[in-house]
Amino acid sequence: MKELDKLTTTELSTWVQQTKTQVKQGRIPDRIPKLALANPNWFAVHICCESQKTISFGDTSCVFPLMSVIKTFSLLYLLEHLGAETVFGWVGVEPSQAPFNSLEQLVSDGGRPRNPMINSGAITLADKLPGKDAKIRTLLFCQWLNQLAGCQLHLDEAMLTSVRLTRSKANEAIANHLAQIGHLENLEIALDTYEQICCLSGGVEDLALLGKLLAFANSYISTQNRTIVNAVMSTCGLYEASAEWAVRIGLPMKSGIGGGLVAIVPNEGAIACYSPALDTVGNPVAGLVFMEALSQNLQLSIFG
Repeated sequence: MKELDKLTTTELSTWVQQTKTQVKQGRIPDRIPKLALANPNWFAVHICCESQKTISFGDTSCVFPLMSVIKTFSLLYLLEHLGAETVFGWVGVEPSQAPFNSLEQLVSDGGRPRNPMINSGAITLADKLPGKDAKIRTLLFCQWLNQLAGCQLHLDEAMLTSVRLTRSKANEAIANHLAQIGHLENLEIALDTYEQICCLSGGVEDLALLGKLLAFANSYISTQNRTIVNAVMSTCGLYEASAEWAVRIGLPMKSGIGGGLVAIVPNEGAIACYSPALDTVGNPVAGLVFMEALSQNLQLSIFG
């Protein structure tokens, strides 16, 4: 029996209780008013195993915007529709040493986004999603994910309004630079698409179901594309802290400022956490503490 399959609710609850003592080390992001309403003590986890076993614990009824977690799946979507050669003509796969919304790094790199997991890369790929405008692109993308993963993502219109009212100046600057050097076909549609897909929302079960697409062989996603996405998550999914967590946890992961975190255990399953208090890099504090306890106790690291 695989390690995730052996996990009991008792073990899970013990690690969650230990994890929640660390929440005070993080803070709720306040730039987007609706995100700022989250309770820092909320915590939820849902695990989907290859065996079809599921286990969950905590505030699992919480619904949250995927925010940057969606970058993993927009990469997967474009790889499936357009192929790796095309996609990596637009963005690289190199880890970033700078924050996820750094214009300076984009400029110093000659306008080529380091990877799809930071904002410059994700805005570039949002510009390439199929569909004539942001609304249609988001709808097609959301339908594709829900159909393949069996999840129930939806666009949180209230969250989108909150994002639009406080549009990130850093993202505008990044998009302007990308447009000036000819990397965006339509600046406004690219930014609007990026903001809309970041507001696709669900619970931890939905996020774990998305993760299952990347966890083991299936008839929907090519093995090559699964491998590519997991590799990029491993090196870039937690921004400039990715290398540190690769050592401490050893799993492909992606975080978002909405508090979501998804981890892939290849050939075993997917783990999704929700914990809205973030560290200074922009990663969920409690989610990472929990994943470290889980990975070390069950010896889940892919590098073992």
